[in-house]
Amino acid sequence: MDWIQILSNTASSILSPATIGYALAALGLAVHFGYAGLLNMGIAGFMAIGAYGYAISILTFDLPWWLAAMIGLVAAAIFALILGVPTLRLRGDYLAIVTIAAAEVVRLLFLTTAFDDVTGSADGLSGYHASFREANPIPPGMYGFGPWVYNENQWWVRILGLLTLAIAVLVVWMLMRSPWGRVLKGIREDEDAVRALGKNAFAYKLQALVLGGVLAAAGGIVYALPSAVSPGVYVTSLTFFVWTALLLGGAATVFGPLLGSLIFWVLQTFLSNFLPALVQAGVLPFMTQIQAGTLRFILVGVALMLLVIFMPQGILGNKKELTFVK
Repeated sequence: MDWIQILSNTASSILSPATIGYALAALGLAVHFGYAGLLNMGIAGFMAIGAYGYAISILTFDLPWWLAAMIGLVAAAIFALILGVPTLRLRGDYLAIVTIAAAEVVRLLFLTTAFDDVTGSADGLSGYHASFREANPIPPGMYGFGPWVYNENQWWVRILGLLTLAIAVLVVWMLMRSPWGRVLKGIREDEDAVRALGKNAFAYKLQALVLGGVLAAAGGIVYALPSAVSPGVYVTSLTFFVWTALLLGGAATVFGPLLGSLIFWVLQTFLSNFLPALVQAGVLPFMTQIQAGTLRFILVGVALMLLVIFMPQGILGNKKELTFVK
C-alpha cells in the first residue's frame, strides 16, 4: 500500500476546484437553510444553471469568460425568482419536494436532445477554456510545493475560485450582521412573529433564495472551470453531498460550510484512494476495486444520518441556534 501516494492525493484535494465549488454551494445553502429556514433540496439545479450558463455563453454566443460568468449568475437569480414566487409560501417538506423536482427538471432539460446544439445533451459541453486562459496573468510553468504543484492554468482556476469564495464569505458575513440578516434569522425562528411586526416575510425569503442561488451558481462555475460541463454531475446525489458538507461544518454559520466542504472532500479523496488500496493489498478480498470505490458513498450516507442525529448544529454551529425547520 503506497501511503505516500494516498496522502499526497488526499492533501491535493484541499485546493481542488471541487472543494472550492462545494464551499460556495454550501455557503449558498447556508443562506437558504441555516439563516432563512428554507429547506432547499435542489441546490444542484442552481449549480447546473451557473455552469451551463457560463459554457453556453462562450460556446454559442462567443462571449468573454467574465461576461459569461455574469450571465450564469444572472440566470441563477432568474431561476430563483421563477422558483420562489409560486413556492415560497410552502413550508418544510413541501418546499423540499418542489425544489428537488425543479432541479431534476433543469437537469433533464439540459439532457434532452431537443437542444443538443446548445447544451450538448448527454455529452455535455467542453472546449470553453480559451478566453479564460488567455486572461491568465501567471507565466507558463509549474509552481508550488509538495502535493500542491500545478501549472499556470490550474493555479489560475484556484486563485480565481478562492477570490470568489473570499468575496462571497465577506458578503454573507456582512449581510447576516445587518438588520436584513437579523430579520432573516427571525423568519427562521418564527415567521408568524416576524409578520406580526409588519415585515414582509415572503420578500425576505425570496431575496435569500436569490442570494443563495447566485452563490451556488458561482460554485457550479468554479466546479466546471478546469474541465467540462456534464449533466451527469448535477444529479440528486450532488445536492446530498452539499448538504453533508453544510451540516458537517454548521448550517447557521458563515465559515461552517467552508470547513465542512474541506473535510468532506479530504475524506472523499482519502477513501477513494484508501479503500481500493485495501482491496489490492488483500485486506478486502470479498470486494473489487470498483466496489470499494463505491463504498465511500455508503459511508457518506451513514455519516450524514449520524450528523443529523447526534450533531445537527455541526462543528462550528451554536447549539442554541435553531438549524432545522420545525
